[in-house]
Amino acid sequence: MVSSNFINISPGVEVMVGQRRYRITRSLDINSVLAEDVETDKVARLRIETMSRVLEVEDGDETPNFSVHHFSDDLWAVAQRRFEAIKPLLDNPRRSRSSVAAAALSAGVNTSTLYKWLALYHDHQHVAALVPTRRGRNRGTRFLQADQELVIASVIEDFYLQKQKPSPKSVVDEVMRRCRVAKIDPPHPNTVRNRIADIRPATALRRRGQKDKARDKYEPIRGSFPGADFPLAVVQIDHTPLDVMVVDEEHRKPIGRPYLTLAIDVFSRAVVGLYVTLDAPSATSVAMCISHAMNTKNEYLRELGVEGDWPVWGQIGTLHADNAREFKCKAVNRGCEANEIIMQWRPVKKPNYGGHIERYMGVVATEMKKVPGATFSNIQEKGNYDSEKEASLTLREVEHYLVNFIVNNYHQCVHSQLDAAPIKVWEDAILGDEKPGVGRMLPADPDRVRMDFLPYFQVTVQRYGVRIENVFYYDPILDRHIGATDEDNPKLKRKFIFARDPRNISEIYFLDPNSERYIAVPYRNVAHPAISAGELREAKKRIKAEGKDAVDEERIFQSIESNRKLVEESKAKSKAARRQAAKAPKAKPSSIASQSAQSSQATPPPHQSAAKAPDRNIFSQPLEVLEIGEIN
Repeated sequence: MVSSNFINISPGVEVMVGQRRYRITRSLDINSVLAEDVETDKVARLRIETMSRVLEVEDGDETPNFSVHHFSDDLWAVAQRRFEAIKPLLDNPRRSRSSVAAAALSAGVNTSTLYKWLALYHDHQHVAALVPTRRGRNRGTRFLQADQELVIASVIEDFYLQKQKPSPKSVVDEVMRRCRVAKIDPPHPNTVRNRIADIRPATALRRRGQKDKARDKYEPIRGSFPGADFPLAVVQIDHTPLDVMVVDEEHRKPIGRPYLTLAIDVFSRAVVGLYVTLDAPSATSVAMCISHAMNTKNEYLRELGVEGDWPVWGQIGTLHADNAREFKCKAVNRGCEANEIIMQWRPVKKPNYGGHIERYMGVVATEMKKVPGATFSNIQEKGNYDSEKEASLTLREVEHYLVNFIVNNYHQCVHSQLDAAPIKVWEDAILGDEKPGVGRMLPADPDRVRMDFLPYFQVTVQRYGVRIENVFYYDPILDRHIGATDEDNPKLKRKFIFARDPRNISEIYFLDPNSERYIAVPYRNVAHPAISAGELREAKKRIKAEGKDAVDEERIFQSIESNRKLVEESKAKSKAARRQAAKAPKAKPSSIASQSAQSSQATPPPHQSAAKAPDRNIFSQPLEVLEIGEIN
């Protein structure tokens, strides 16, 4: 069972590249596959990063684009309980009516209701499909009737899962035939194909007479960490302050040490994602690192100016973290639920459970000692070295150095515990060596992965737009929702979902209930400068400290402007002022929906209120990184 947020990169799966539909035939290398055009039968080489999901559209209906932010905590809890009730059945294609009835009895519902839940999840492959609706179906949603579900299940059981190995097309034809005989409206062919794809590959191979292949391909090779038997099965995440002093981009003077949030794949020891910031570890750090880990990284490397390949991405199985509060916040946990990531907390007073990530943080610390401005681990190591005086790299340049080290050095060097380089272990497991590879799950919409983890607000739409923490936002897209009443209680005003990136709050992201897509909504007063959520909090504190009762938008931006002037005047003298200035947003945020070319099929570009400032390439050549030999 996999989440519909991801695309299974396996033979037989159909994908879109631009407006063309292809069927994957085999993997060529870690970054590309061979596929045939379903209309012309022409074979083409496809880069995985360009592929998107095939959207099922039937009778002109839209395929819903579920958001975890669209539902209240109570409704989401109901959906989770329903999912737990059907979860044992999803991985069992041999389920009988009696097993469904037993699950229904355990859940306290009748059998037809459980079949309905199964159909909903099978059709949309998302927990949000199980959220109860009180006023009919959401626009674009469709479900199968229980009799249709029974026909599909019976064909899979007594026709597809047989040693004769009939093709998916034969299964579709047989479903259509049985529906005609029973005078039942046939389901869409793609729905039948989805049911086949839902069968666990190992189960399908065994039932179709290929037990040896199932054993060789899917029986895990037990490792030293429980459950880490294949790539991304277990990912460890943690924070650390980097042992290097960075400088601001304007004066090239020291502003302090940055923080690194990093995630590592326990199976291969490959680094799957990171986030570098001047802010202390927070929920934002965790969210950005997780989304970076699951998404492809080619565009990121190009923007950073790093030569090399980082083909480490995909759906995380279990995320292993310590008990810090930022790992347990609402936004992170809900994002993990939406992407079917299991959160696992490190047992208290058992640091060995996080040994892999901690050892790698030690590798990073050792590498940072080579960088100008290194702070070292202790006074003895540092000696007379003046870190602030020697500091010469900006935050962006330190990130470049670190990523270059990961991609072109650490991933390529033999790991002493693996007797192979992490990237070799990763690629062999994905593509196969003596044994077949396990494949990967490509994020169907990278922007949606990021949005799943962002903080969000539920507010009403007024004539002026919306107000969040005393800041006003407006876009004409909101006009139709002015004064909207709650669907379940007309006496109340309806609250809508707005997500916000704390690093730059000059735009918020409106979840349009009609299209189920996010649309960027700018400040109502577009003359206001881009600010961060941290600047907003500090401005409100200053206003209250000054004894002013009203904390309104005008005073907020006046306070921020005054503070920025003070910071600007003191930057040359004060390290704290330079650090504060470096944290401030420099331009309007880039559109969440336009950050990756992969999502162009799934999400239209949001409204843009201002042009994005162009990124500059920090280095003309990658930094030289020394050989480090074997790594423990």
